Amino acid sequence: MHGFIPADRFFPYLTWTDIESMPQKERVVLIQPVGAIEQHGPHLPIAVDSAIGLAVLGRALEQLDASIPAYAMPSLYYGKSNEHWHFPGTITLTAQTLTNMLMEVGESIYRAGFRKWILMNSHGGQPQIMDIVARDLHQRHDDFEVFPFFTWRVPHITKSLLTEKEAQLGIHAGDAETSLLLAILPETVKMDRAVTEYPQGLPTDSLLTLERNLPIPWLTRDISTSGVIGDAKAATKEKGEQIWQSVSAGWTQVISDVYRFEQPQQWRKS
Repeated sequence: MHGFIPADRFFPYLTWTDIESMPQKERVVLIQPVGAIEQHGPHLPIAVDSAIGLAVLGRALEQLDASIPAYAMPSLYYGKSNEHWHFPGTITLTAQTLTNMLMEVGESIYRAGFRKWILMNSHGGQPQIMDIVARDLHQRHDDFEVFPFFTWRVPHITKSLLTEKEAQLGIHAGDAETSLLLAILPETVKMDRAVTEYPQGLPTDSLLTLERNLPIPWLTRDISTSGVIGDAKAATKEKGEQIWQSVSAGWTQVISDVYRFEQPQQWRKS
């Protein structure tokens, strides 16, 4: 059941009495992986985002200082993936449903006495939901520290392994994700079906972009016929191993930082 996660770091394996008697529970770090079940081209499984999050978190927890109490919660596999829903196999929640689920899970762990919760989101279509949930839970409970983190935003070496074009435009099922899947779940990758497809019809000589600062509105079928946005053919297992280790090391540092973090509360001093 724990998969990539070390068994002694898997929250569902604890008993309620383990949790009740846990020392300094307010400093224990709980990590909620949030992924997606959505198309990733003809060559990758629909579990890509969920698998990447769990593989990275598992290795990060293996490398974490044993004195730091941190546990992985069971993954939330379904996310807000409606940009991909024209492709069979994609399962999507609405923004409201995903928000409500996370709010209610957060309330449950707060009621149990935990005060540090990381939302480890691995799907690019839902960071805004993580931000809203984190802010609303902290507003509701001023001692609840909720961290809305995107899996790929820790320091890592991935861009140095990609071409300049891929680093800029390869945002879905391209070189990085395919390489990583070749390392973590090689039996699920069908490299004979891998394609290279970059988005067409984007505005030129314009401040508007596909993602980043000033994104245009888009659904995947608007810009890709295969569901791939990038160069999947360039992927290798060797690159995947390097990416896996690098992103995981970043997450080991993040978990350590969250454990040491103390919420500023200047209002208490006034």
